[in-house]
Formats: sequence, structure tokens, C-alpha cells
Amino acid sequence: MDDKEEINDFENEGGAPAIREPDSAAVGGELIALEGRLAESEAKAAEHLDGWQRAQAEFANYKKRLASQQEQQAAEVRGRVIKHYLDIVDDLERALKNHPKKGEGAAWAEGIEIIYKKLQSYLGNEGLTRIDPLGERFDPNLHEAVTQEEGQGHESGVIIEVLRPGYMLGERVLRPAAVKVAQ
Repeated sequence: MDDKEEINDFENEGGAPAIREPDSAAVGGELIALEGRLAESEAKAAEHLDGWQRAQAEFANYKKRLASQQEQQAAEVRGRVIKHYLDIVDDLERALKNHPKKGEGAAWAEGIEIIYKKLQSYLGNEGLTRIDPLGERFDPNLHEAVTQEEGQGHESGVIIEVLRPGYMLGERVLRPAAVKVAQ
């Protein structure tokens, strides 16, 4: 029998149902049970919130990692493409070292020099910088020692000639400078 039926069983003098105080032990037991279920539900909610927050953080880290990997791959591809153009830059520099100053070839050489400067400008806009270390100390991270020679008037380990300039793309060495180092 439930509480309503028990209450309706007892009527007061006017025929209205009598209100009976519920059993405090039963109410206390129900209250304890409800508090237990509430605590359990709150614990589950906190656990689910924690799991959701971890999933969100993992997803954010995944997106950052993916963006970083894509950026790194793009930089590697850009570096490979630019590296192919460095041979052209070297050839243009060699051609311009001995270009004619007068006559018919002078105008042609000026055109080649304009093309060379335009190519240098494009490569510079991509983040390419030249390594021209003449007179600096040899650094194996930036330079490639092709030969060593007695450097009269030069300290040992100093670069006395740059045989081929090196290039950096951002903070990364794209091609080390080929150098002659004093012994």
C-alpha cells in the first residue's frame, strides 16, 4: 500500500482525509537513497565532463600537430623546388662575372642581369638568404670545407675563399657554402 492510500484510509471528523505524518525512518531512508543516487549521478557527470575535456584537448593537439606537419611538408617541398633554382642562380652569376661592358653584348648582358636580379628577388621573397662567409670562422653546420690551404695572414679555421655561396631558407640550411679554409 502506498502513502496516499494510507493517508486516505484515515479520515477526520468532517469526512476529509486525515493528513498523517509520514514515517521519519522511511523518509530518511529514501532521502539517503536519493542523496546516494545524486552523488553517483554527479560523479558520472564529472567523469563524463573530464572525458569530454580530455577529448577536446586531444583533438586540439591533433589539429596543431597536423597543421605543424603540413607546414613542415610545405617547407620541405618549397626547399626542394628552390634548391633546383640555385644551380640556375650559380650559372647566371658565372655568366655575369665576365659580361661585356661595351658593344652588342652589353645590352644583352644587361638583360641577363635584370633577369638575375628578378630571380634573386623572387627567391628572397620566399625566405631565401645567401650565406657568404668570407673571413668568418668555419662552421660545419653552415659551411662545407672543400679544401684547406696555408693561409698566410689568416688564422687557422678561417674561411679564406668562398667557392660556392650557401643558402638558408628561413632558419634551415638549404645548401651549405662550399669554402676554402685556412690551416
